[in-house]
Amino acid sequence: MTRIPLSALIGLFFTGVYFFTAVFAGLIAPYGVADIVGGVWEPASSQFLLGTDSIGRDLLSRMIYGGRTTILIATAATLLSFVTGSLLGFTAAVVGGWVDQLLSRGVDLVMAIPTLIFALIVLSVMPVSIPVLILVMGLLDATRVFRLSRAVAVDIAVMDFVEAARLRGEARGWVIFHEILPNALSPLVAEMGLRFIFMVLFISTLSFLGLGVQPPLADWGGIVKENKDGIVYGVGAALAPAVAIATLAISVNLVADWVLNRTTSLKGGRNG
Repeated sequence: MTRIPLSALIGLFFTGVYFFTAVFAGLIAPYGVADIVGGVWEPASSQFLLGTDSIGRDLLSRMIYGGRTTILIATAATLLSFVTGSLLGFTAAVVGGWVDQLLSRGVDLVMAIPTLIFALIVLSVMPVSIPVLILVMGLLDATRVFRLSRAVAVDIAVMDFVEAARLRGEARGWVIFHEILPNALSPLVAEMGLRFIFMVLFISTLSFLGLGVQPPLADWGGIVKENKDGIVYGVGAALAPAVAIATLAISVNLVADWVLNRTTSLKGGRNG
C-alpha cells in the first residue's frame, strides 16, 4: 500500500472527492437543490461559482445534489448486478447440466434486446422511482456479469484444487465461495469499475430521455437535459455534468486497474 502508483493516487483522490461530496451534499452545497437564487444562465461569479441554470438555480448546488443521486443509483445498481450475476454465473458453472442451460438461455434471451430499449419499455409501464431504477438497471446489467462470471468459473471449476475440494465432499456453496470466488476476484474487480461507469452513463441517459430521475431530484443527466438549449447561445451549463461524468469515469478506471494489478500480483505471490 506504500507503493501506490501516481495514476492510482490520482484516481483515488478524484474518486474519493466525488464520493465524499455525494455523502455530504447537504452540508457542502451552498443552496438547496430547487432554490431559485438568480437570473437565467448567469455566468460564473463569486456568488455562483458555476453560474446558474435554465431557471435561475445555482448550478454548483445542482451538480452536488445531482452527483449524490447519480452515484447512489449507480453504486446500488452495480452491487445488485454483481451479486445477482456472479451468484448465478458461479452456480451455472459449478452445477452444470440443465441448470446451466436454463440460466444461459434465459440470459441470452434478455441480452437479445438492447439494454436501453428494454429499460425504456419497462420504465414506461412502471412508476419511475429510485428503487425501481436500481432494480431495473441492476437486473438488466446482471446478464453481462453472469456471462463473465460463468466464463471465469468454468475455467476454475476444472482445476485440481476444485476437484480436490469436491472429492473431500465439500458442498457446492463451499466450493463457490471458498475456491472459485477468491480466484475470480481479479477480473470481477476490473469489470466492476467498468460496470459502475456504465451505470452512471445509463442513469444519465435515462434521465436525459425523461424516464430516469424525476424532478425535484437532480442528477447529471437531468441537468444536461435542462440546460441543453443554452449551448446554442454559448452557455456551457450543460457541459459541467459531462465533465463530471468523464473525470469520474477516468478516476474509477484508474483505481480498478490498480486493484486488478494488485490482486493479480498477490495471487501470484501466494501461488509461488
